[in-house]
Amino acid sequence: MHVLVTGASGWIGSAVVPELLAAGHRVTGLARSDASARALTAAGAAVLTGSLDDLDVLRAGAEQADAVVHLAFKHDLTFSGQGAAAADADRAAVQVFIDALAGSDRPLVIASGVLGLTPGRLATEDDGRVVEGDPQGVLARHHTAQLTLEAADRGVRSVVVRLSPSVHAEGDNGFLPALVTAARQSGSSAYVDDGAARWPAVHRADAARLFRLALEQAPAGSVLHAVAEEGVPVRDIAEAIGRATGLPVTSIPAADADARFGFLGGLLSLDSPTSSARTQELLGWTPTHPTIVEDLDAGRYTR
Repeated sequence: MHVLVTGASGWIGSAVVPELLAAGHRVTGLARSDASARALTAAGAAVLTGSLDDLDVLRAGAEQADAVVHLAFKHDLTFSGQGAAAADADRAAVQVFIDALAGSDRPLVIASGVLGLTPGRLATEDDGRVVEGDPQGVLARHHTAQLTLEAADRGVRSVVVRLSPSVHAEGDNGFLPALVTAARQSGSSAYVDDGAARWPAVHRADAARLFRLALEQAPAGSVLHAVAEEGVPVRDIAEAIGRATGLPVTSIPAADADARFGFLGGLLSLDSPTSSARTQELLGWTPTHPTIVEDLDAGRYTR
């Protein structure tokens, strides 16, 4: 297949692109900078110049492709407190892809997340398919995912891959490095309250393989969970950071979490255990790469 990939030079995309190419697919990656274009060319992909704001470019790229894998998201806006604007841009791009692919049965695979699906109980692929309430905050991407699933009724082989909050590996610039930085700046590796809140996790290489399998095999309207570990207690993560940095490990009250961790403060108390049993059975996907604690213990976040 000829696959258009947005976010192709990002953390997930830079693993998905070689995964697709190795499987014999032809890839065109969306690039908003010369550096991204060079990275895609070096990887063996073609380049489509533009950003998520260039809706005409996105539409043309989708119309010329056999499939779309949508990984781009304006994380910089989210990290700066403009999550609503990031969600709006994401939704607009997805709507363009749906309109371009409608009636063709071509695949549209988008990235979403598992955080906040069913706080306090094990979430499955059946949860969160219909989202109630105002599409803001953690729920914003779930609303866009719902829009994608509904596109199955318009002749799009639409698939939502919900990512773990930590997609880890050496070179990660997401949540784990932020926790390591917070530990070094404060002089201790902290967890919130008793640290029992659970985070799902997946290695980047395992997530990339799942996106390829989703593109090739998943039925229309599928929800898949890129989850290798159902729920790692935040305290275990803090203790691994402590071992890797040589810093003491401590508990802090929830009231102090925002001051210590910034935008991550509230998320560290969000208990979000998540299953991927149905995903693994449907696609024969078996995670094989190191766990989040193994990556930390190996020094991949503290070198």
